[in-house]
Amino acid sequence: MKSYKLTFEMVPEECWYSNLRSVLKPADWDIVRKDAYARAKGRCVICGRSGRLEAHEKWSYDDERALQKLEDVIALCRECHEVKHISRTQLMGRGMDAMEHFMRVNQCSQMDFHDALQQTNEEYLQRNRVEGWVTDISWLKDNYNIK
Repeated sequence: MKSYKLTFEMVPEECWYSNLRSVLKPADWDIVRKDAYARAKGRCVICGRSGRLEAHEKWSYDDERALQKLEDVIALCRECHEVKHISRTQLMGRGMDAMEHFMRVNQCSQMDFHDALQQTNEEYLQRNRVEGWVTDISWLKDNYNIK
């Protein structure tokens, strides 16, 4: 598979509600997301667009250990964030916009978009066969002393 600057990220269904806003106090979430915006100097870390930013949690997955691990929180523009969460974006009726943004940022074709999406869907289906996911948010303690 080709390597792209902007990619899709599909969270295993068992981990859908394991996000930082559900476990952090609002004040702690504000610290984390505002730091992501500051580190990005007010620009989307993927496409470079300035303006309103959204905080995106970057997770890694160890299928062997059923471990979902927080790796970072980054600043994205709405369009890049919608590509990251393509399934939700499609459900919201913005799938065509997301496809166009993916192709523009990655300078690729519609066929490339569909190939990348198919590969991500295959990984997602495989990951959903894993049961008993554990979430590791030690990154928060390491970077912000948040437990």
